[in-house]
Amino acid sequence: MARILIVDDEPSMRLVSNRILTRLGHEIVEAGDGMIALKAVLAGGFDLVVTDIIMPEMEGLDLIFQLHRKFPELPILAISGGGRGGAGGADTYLRTASLGGAKRTLTKPFSIAEFVTAVHECLDLPLPSLPAGFPESGAAAG
Repeated sequence: MARILIVDDEPSMRLVSNRILTRLGHEIVEAGDGMIALKAVLAGGFDLVVTDIIMPEMEGLDLIFQLHRKFPELPILAISGGGRGGAGGADTYLRTASLGGAKRTLTKPFSIAEFVTAVHECLDLPLPSLPAGFPESGAAAG
C-alpha cells in the first residue's frame, strides 16, 4: 500500500494511528515534531504526511507550508484539536492548513472510520470495509 509519515507530539496519537494504518497494510514512519518530520520527508519516499498542528520545535502549519512549497504533489492530512485556541481554534488552524496546502483536514476527536476515510481519500485509494470494532472501538483521537 502506501508509506505514510505520522507527525504528532503525542506518543499515544502516533501509536493509535500507526496501529490502524498498519492493520490496513500501510508502512508507517513516526515523527514527534515538525523538524524531525521535515528531515524524514527530505530523505524521501513518502506517499502521505499526516500531521498535527500544535507541536514543539516546528508546528504543523510551518511543516505544511514548507512541504507544500518543496513537494506540491505530496498529499498532507492536517489534524487538530485546537490546542491553545480550544475547539474553535481548530477550525482556524485547519482552514489555514488547507490554504497552505493540506489536501484534507480532521478535527479531533475523530472516529477510526473518519480517519481511515481521510487517509484513503488523500491517497486516492478505495475505502476499505472496516469490521466492527476495528482495530479497537471508540474514537481514534481525543
